[in-house]
Amino acid sequence: MSDLRFRVVEKAFQKKAILVEAPNTRPSEYFGSMVFNREKMFKYLPEKAYKDLISVIDKGASLSLSTADAVATGMKKWAMEMGATHYTHWFHPLTEGTAEKHDAFIEHDGKGGVVEEMSGKLLVQQEPDASSFPSGGIRNTFEARGYTAWDPSSPAFIVGDTLCIPTVFISYTGESLDYKAPLLRALDAVNKAAVDVCHYFDTKVKKVYSYLGWEQEYFLVDEDLYAARPDLLLTGRTLMGHESSKNQQLEDHYFGAIPTRVAEFMKDLEIECFKLGIPVKTRHNEVAPNQFELAPIFEECNLANDHNLLAMAMMRKISRKHGFRVLLHEKPFKGINGSGKHNNWSLGTDTGILLMSPGKTPEENLRFLTFIVNTLKAVYKHNGLLKSSISTATNAHRLGANEAPPAIISSFLGKQVSEVLDSLEKVKSDKLKIEGKHGFKIDIPRIPEILIDNTDRNRTSPFAFTGNRFEYRAVGSSANCATTMLVLNAAVAEQLKIFKKDVDAKIKKGADKYTAILDVLRKYSKECKAIRFDGNGYCDEWKEEAKERGLDCETSVPLIFDNYLSKSSIELFESISIMTKKELEARNEVKWDMYTKKIQIEGRVLGDLAINHIIPVATRYQSMLIENVSRVKGLFDAKKSETVSATNLSIIEDIAEHITQIKTLVDKMIDNRKKANKITSEREKAIAYHDTIASMFDEIRYHIDKLELTVDDEMWTLPKYRELLFIR
Repeated sequence: MSDLRFRVVEKAFQKKAILVEAPNTRPSEYFGSMVFNREKMFKYLPEKAYKDLISVIDKGASLSLSTADAVATGMKKWAMEMGATHYTHWFHPLTEGTAEKHDAFIEHDGKGGVVEEMSGKLLVQQEPDASSFPSGGIRNTFEARGYTAWDPSSPAFIVGDTLCIPTVFISYTGESLDYKAPLLRALDAVNKAAVDVCHYFDTKVKKVYSYLGWEQEYFLVDEDLYAARPDLLLTGRTLMGHESSKNQQLEDHYFGAIPTRVAEFMKDLEIECFKLGIPVKTRHNEVAPNQFELAPIFEECNLANDHNLLAMAMMRKISRKHGFRVLLHEKPFKGINGSGKHNNWSLGTDTGILLMSPGKTPEENLRFLTFIVNTLKAVYKHNGLLKSSISTATNAHRLGANEAPPAIISSFLGKQVSEVLDSLEKVKSDKLKIEGKHGFKIDIPRIPEILIDNTDRNRTSPFAFTGNRFEYRAVGSSANCATTMLVLNAAVAEQLKIFKKDVDAKIKKGADKYTAILDVLRKYSKECKAIRFDGNGYCDEWKEEAKERGLDCETSVPLIFDNYLSKSSIELFESISIMTKKELEARNEVKWDMYTKKIQIEGRVLGDLAINHIIPVATRYQSMLIENVSRVKGLFDAKKSETVSATNLSIIEDIAEHITQIKTLVDKMIDNRKKANKITSEREKAIAYHDTIASMFDEIRYHIDKLELTVDDEMWTLPKYRELLFIR
């Protein structure tokens, strides 16, 4: 291998594990130590301020300025005792990441010095520059004003020397410029709609929570090797590179022994997560080499989403301490599994009932069927929108491959639930017998109590029922969970409102409550049956069948984004006050622009590497072979030299062909990019980038990868897959 590559690889392979010394206490004793949770609130706040804040968090009460001042004083005191010197409003702009601006706890004391202060006004609201964040045209460069507003439902935390206060981000004119604000609205909508439906079964229910359990997959790459790959450094994925002879085909990495260096990184990460109140529970090797997974205990959706974003930030930070770079791109390496972020979603009541879990009585199981069927109806009605919520330039590389569900939204239920729904569709109302106030009988098979553990797994299903929850497997590893969770919760909220309206209409006409519920569920189950699919989502037959069923089968990401602006989507978001048409249009402008820029960066990097790295190296090797042919002719007779030179001449011709193809294709790609850049419409520009630029990447890569197999290993400058994918 080249001298530079040799030194980089040798340095990477010589690295030792950095041993992490864990605290001398159990995780339960330091869990949340860096979080201003209820325990800290009770300790640092006056009694009245504490009660008022809890009322704000639990009941949505309004926050008075006096309470905000008291909370700010107590929060600042705790933070400073923990070593914090600054505070920041921590928010989620439309970049898919997080943002923060740090301010010190100081104000003039009027005597030439400073005093440490943080007022309630500064806690509740700040004014970052809104013009430099994606806004889709809502904010212009000369209109810089935007606001961050405190989200009390997600507790403040300390990272380093900074107190981080979770906030929403809105424009001067009131539109949301983040993911948290619409997520909170969606969670409020599903709470209200679900509570109303729960009252058919239990009037004691006062609140319904949306729960989220994320499973974060990721890759680790040695930092030195990462730095020697410009494509990884600039795009998060390898734009070229031939498969390693050994990758995941032996299936020996999955759930295998965790490499020592990685185990120490995981240990360090878990300690920091515990301090930040993130209840991480599971760690293991994933299928692909160098691929791993982190997963927490389920939490309330908004808090879980904040914790996922914080965990990803901690992963990036701590990985460097251990000589790694963490890769959250959905498909960093060709030929092996990519990374997802499975979103396990469920609904639960303040009375302790999981609404997606079957019960022990027929009435409890009817409640279970009510929420299952309405969820399926919501997913069916908005299957295109749900696909839009997980579609990105990066996730497009993963969806539909052999390790991820296809880009067609369907739901796997398992044999038992499917049979119950099939029976429900056939039963007639006159078969229903009411027995007393709280019970009934129906001639459909009773759902066994062991149903929670009695469903199989279907890795090809994007939205699978897994016993007491749905697992949305199609979410990408780099995504902000809020993008998907706000759509799912909004769709279910809308559907539950429609369900209650339909049931109440039947009751008003004289139908018994249970009869009305079953009649409506039977109707819905028939209407949304097309979304149910328990088969192999990878097969070509399913793609054809899905089209016949009327499911969204579009594969172009820019066109998939159109679902956000469909009539049904606009009605969904506006009817339950989550986002206006103006906000949706702005977000789509951001999505199209983001898609274009990511493909643009990849195209530039691919072109630069092809012209500046690959072709020069291949040309030098070709020159060596040409010189060898010339020397052979001087050493042997004509017959012998012809025989000896034939192989090299063949290689020379192959190299020439690949070089020619690379140069021709790169030139064409650049020309296509110049044409696309002249398009003023963000949508049309994104479509052009998808159709005429991204579509060329694999063809250019094919010729580069062929050269990698041909050129002398000692001359190849870029670390190869066999070096990138195996941690020593």
